[in-house]
Amino acid sequence: MNNLIPDILTTERLLLREINPLIYHQVMTGLNEGEIKEFFGFTTGEEVAYERERFKQGVTMAGRSFLYFHLMELSTKIVVGWGGYHTIFTQHKRAELGYVLNEDQFKGKGYMKEALPHIIQYGFESMKLHRIEALIEPNNIPSLKLINRFGFTKEGTLRDHYMKNNKLEDSVLFSLLPYEYLKT
Repeated sequence: MNNLIPDILTTERLLLREINPLIYHQVMTGLNEGEIKEFFGFTTGEEVAYERERFKQGVTMAGRSFLYFHLMELSTKIVVGWGGYHTIFTQHKRAELGYVLNEDQFKGKGYMKEALPHIIQYGFESMKLHRIEALIEPNNIPSLKLINRFGFTKEGTLRDHYMKNNKLEDSVLFSLLPYEYLKT
């Protein structure tokens, strides 16, 4: 299975392993529960069941797709999180940036600060994006600081934009264009 997954990007402490729709399909149809758990860095069967349901419902639509990277510690090969693009609109040359660390033990170590420059550069250079968008919950201070660090521009607030714990919450919309990123 590892031969299928290209090791695309390497940072000082991380290996960023590409996951795209083809790889995702092969993982979800070719691996058993334990292998899926290890591949994604899941700790429970519920996480595997949730991922299987997402796969069953379909994760790509016409004109929209995803490409993200597992963030793996170079020394241990443990998946500590992911970062990359979803809601990719190729004809409009834009995509939404997303990222998450799997567990609290991985937070505060600078992993996202280390990975995001490579992911952003990959979006502009390899994916030929002209616009990268980020939607962030207004009280997520670490994520707001991170996005500002890389020169994203705040465009406004999307009211009642997404459901979290059965409650609608706002999102703050940020964007980054290639020439803005080059200035950072």
